[in-house]
Amino acid sequence: MTPLSQLPLEAARSVRVVLTDIDDTVTTEGILTAKAYGALEQLHRAGFIVIPVTGRPAGWCDHIARMWPVDAVVGENGAFYFRYDRERKTMEQRFWAIPEELKQNRMRLDAVEREVLATVPGCALASDQAYRLADLAIDFCEDVPALPEAEVDRIVSIFEKAGAQAKVSSIHVNGWFGDYNKLSMAKTLLADVFGLDWEQARKTVVYAGDSPNDEPMFEAFPMSIGVANIQAFAHRLKHKPAYIANGHSGDGFAELAGLLLRARGA
Repeated sequence: MTPLSQLPLEAARSVRVVLTDIDDTVTTEGILTAKAYGALEQLHRAGFIVIPVTGRPAGWCDHIARMWPVDAVVGENGAFYFRYDRERKTMEQRFWAIPEELKQNRMRLDAVEREVLATVPGCALASDQAYRLADLAIDFCEDVPALPEAEVDRIVSIFEKAGAQAKVSSIHVNGWFGDYNKLSMAKTLLADVFGLDWEQARKTVVYAGDSPNDEPMFEAFPMSIGVANIQAFAHRLKHKPAYIANGHSGDGFAELAGLLLRARGA
């Protein structure tokens, strides 16, 4: 991973879209700092398309799309995107699965939930699970004492045994049924709403993240950035980000924003 400070100026000037994870990329130890939120707002005001791409739930994403200085949000690791039209005061939503599939998948996830909670002591249902529509989030360190890595892997294996996808974030194991991830829905959003085909996106998008569930994005985008705390997960990543910030979490995101703003002369 090359230091972010070595990102070529020409590449930084080509960036039109900032995609970013939220937990431990924009937030810092569970807190959205003024510095990181200000970086989002500065990017948005400077004309960048700003889109969080997160594992967080639909209930949170409705709030983020409405209240944050962003252009849209991808949630639940690619299950949907939400975009709030402030002029028309309407929320545009697109889900990967149809309602009947969501209903059937929820019943299957309920069975996985029971097995995980019975099999892996110390884990818990994520506190935001009540606001989720498409996935199951198992907490291994957000509101519970941190579990050993082997126990996190046991949670992943239970999801996979049931035929579900499972991704490890910095705080949760997220599992779902469906052939999608952060990248597939981000590509759909960029094409549907912003008219960016894949070749354009690869040249004009930067992605920032911090954990294994960001790996599809790290692999796909040449300008992929890890905040410094990505180092804790580097051994789990086959595809690492191309660049790494000096700052941790929200400080690393603000570092990226500052570089992009300077490159644009904003």
